[in-house]
Amino acid sequence: MKQALLYLITLFLISSCKPSESRLPISNNSGTFIDASIERNKQLNKIEYNKIKTLLQSSNKTVLNSNFGFWYYYNNKLETPAKTPKFGDLVYFNYNVKNLNNELIYSKEDLATQNYYIDQQDLFSGLREGLKLMKEGEIITFIFPSQKAYGYYGDNDQIGRNVPLICEVSLLKHQIN
Repeated sequence: MKQALLYLITLFLISSCKPSESRLPISNNSGTFIDASIERNKQLNKIEYNKIKTLLQSSNKTVLNSNFGFWYYYNNKLETPAKTPKFGDLVYFNYNVKNLNNELIYSKEDLATQNYYIDQQDLFSGLREGLKLMKEGEIITFIFPSQKAYGYYGDNDQIGRNVPLICEVSLLKHQIN
């Protein structure tokens, strides 16, 4: 009798349950936000590249275009054969950071001498690639568009969002590993 009652109660509970209807997510596939964002970024890049182009044209230096999306010129170039840093090599360098108006943001003293294992530590992409072009003892000035510097977020201190940078870098020592 107990089993029959338990069976009836279970049967009643199962039959009284109504299957729930799932709701479909509401989505907007128009892409208008993405399209507007793309267009805004294109305009920002165009303005930035025009400023850099004007700066490069006014320079009396021989400016080189890197394969990494930035420009550079030598302040001190070594003509002797020497190896450039590769993955895992340790380099010691110092640098300063300026905006396109040549206003100092960080001095070499502010940043102190840096030691960096090539491609194994955190460093903004332009400087990371720029160091690979240098020989020990060289001084190079790099002009980085914002996406090769600190990009959209800046450095959360003195470099704002979407700020192109000029960095004068001295490679003090290159230790091959």
